[in-house]
Amino acid sequence: MSSVRFDLTGKVALVTGGTRGVGRSIAQAFLDAGAEVVICARNAPATLPTVASSRDEDGPGQVGREAVFMSGDVRDWDEVRRVVGYTVERFGRLDVVVNNAGGSPPTPSATASPRFSSAIVTLNLLAPLYMTQVANEVMQGQDGGGSVINITSLSGMRPSPGTAAYGAAKAGLINLTQSLAVEFAPQVRVNCVTGGALATEEIVQQYGEGYLRAIVDTVPLGRIGRPDDVAAACLFLASDAASFVTGSNLVVHGGGDNPPIVDPEGV
Repeated sequence: MSSVRFDLTGKVALVTGGTRGVGRSIAQAFLDAGAEVVICARNAPATLPTVASSRDEDGPGQVGREAVFMSGDVRDWDEVRRVVGYTVERFGRLDVVVNNAGGSPPTPSATASPRFSSAIVTLNLLAPLYMTQVANEVMQGQDGGGSVINITSLSGMRPSPGTAAYGAAKAGLINLTQSLAVEFAPQVRVNCVTGGALATEEIVQQYGEGYLRAIVDTVPLGRIGRPDDVAAACLFLASDAASFVTGSNLVVHGGGDNPPIVDPEGV
């Protein structure tokens, strides 16, 4: 993580899809910054993010804290209400929601079934809408309001061959972020973080090591992105340093990248 520190002591954060990859890094970053963290996913992880001890005498980290896991399917309205209700019942408030759950396996659009396309759009667009709607009910009525951060993708800002429904859903999520930022202001801030290609286990499994190697040379900053890069952006947007930031799309891609799925000649 960056040496820049954000103190989120006293805040309560809910991270969807926070059991692995980018979501787990986000959950760990919020925990390290002093927040209480609830992770929501369908399946429990083998281990949860923890803070074993304070980072230093002046740091916000506390001794012996652990993220809390809550099972739930964010595509289901009733499940979303249950997860948010549990979080508020346990901690008394909800300050930050990170809508991270999402994704799509590569599937040619010509053969994608209606059921598949509907499921991808529901997970990547409607689920963040459901979660934000329910969280907004809580945040509007509490001191300090709240902050919602949607994790989007460069697939929503350029062609996404092989994952067209996913790209369209992420494009919709960027627009949804801007609309809800206006509707829910001034009490609730709504922003999104668009990550470029990231070195995660899921990406390697899906596309292979060659995919990441082919991208590195196209990134102006000269390296592949890391989950921690997205986590740091989320910390900023959740902090008081971003108190005048809403409706924004913070793009974290090292200046741009050109993935092989967009330019097969680059492989």
